[in-house]
Amino acid sequence: MWLGRCFEFSVFSYRITTMITAIIFIIVLGVLVFVHEFGHFIFAKKAGMKVEEFGFGFPPRIWGIKKGETLYSINAIPFGGFVKILGEGGEEANNPRSFSSKPAGPRLKVIVAGVTMNFFLAVVLLMVTNFFGLRIGLIDDKTASIAKNKAVQIIEISKESPADKAGLKLLDEVSGFKLNGSFRAVSNAEDVQSFIRENIGQPITLVIKRNKEILEKSIVPRLNPPAGQGALGVSMALTGVVSYPWYEAVWRGVYDAVILTMNVVIGYFVLFKTLLFKGKLIADVSGPIGIATLTGQVARMGINYLMQFTAMISVNLAVLNIIPFPALDGGRALLIIIEKLKGSPVNKKAEQLVNTVGFALLVALMVYVTAKDITRFF
Repeated sequence: MWLGRCFEFSVFSYRITTMITAIIFIIVLGVLVFVHEFGHFIFAKKAGMKVEEFGFGFPPRIWGIKKGETLYSINAIPFGGFVKILGEGGEEANNPRSFSSKPAGPRLKVIVAGVTMNFFLAVVLLMVTNFFGLRIGLIDDKTASIAKNKAVQIIEISKESPADKAGLKLLDEVSGFKLNGSFRAVSNAEDVQSFIRENIGQPITLVIKRNKEILEKSIVPRLNPPAGQGALGVSMALTGVVSYPWYEAVWRGVYDAVILTMNVVIGYFVLFKTLLFKGKLIADVSGPIGIATLTGQVARMGINYLMQFTAMISVNLAVLNIIPFPALDGGRALLIIIEKLKGSPVNKKAEQLVNTVGFALLVALMVYVTAKDITRFF
């Protein structure tokens, strides 16, 4: 009876956690999609184009309401959104309110407006997190001097290491150790490393703070660890909560967004280069399920972390969309630039065919990464 009730409670708790994670993910996704598509929408309106539909998700349509000349809809496939502008496919070229009737400049602005808005969203979110404070690695004395609530946190765990087998998790805070019944606190990563060296091969107990829980993990530092892993198989860093005055938070938000964008660009470049020339995928690519799971984990750490994570996704969305691949904003922008350079429109049938093939490949990729997410997280 007691075991049955415990099981029922565990299932109930899991369902509640899953539901909360799903709700948070839908809100985050909704913000990202809305901001991106609002960029297209507002620039199209400013250019005098007729916006026929502003949709969240992809058809089939679940719900819609028409206000003015625009239909606002919610659709069944929640992987993005769209803004349908009159004449996007080259038709209605003689209609002054169609997309195809406008010069290359206004059309290009409409296309890149989505990724621009995603970048600005990241800037705003990072400004807010810099103002209210965020836990970061303390890599210099100046930053450490203004940090509050300092802690030694685990930032990397090697697979099959003693730490991995003991159930340690990323961002666990190492408060100290218990040895022979006595507690020894730590104030930096060097304290942890020193204590481990003193007790190689002996069972010790790590006192771990995870969110609001205090846990004790029994572990034996190994004598001969693999190269680069260490006795426990973890990497640690001293972290602290750092916040800035609003006037400093503003420029730091811009700076952080630029650095984040540069890192994402470099990451995608290396990813695609390795995939094309070596046929290897050097990183795990997550789809909606993977991102939803990570969103739930980050949300449990606090609202500031969730905003920072949303900023990271927003920048990734911007960079991914501006890649010159068919059906993406970057691919459409490239066609407009080619049209401008050659002085005549690109063949519309060829353009539609390329975009259709590109969209089919993107859907296939989405199905693939979703299947991988299912096997990875469930």
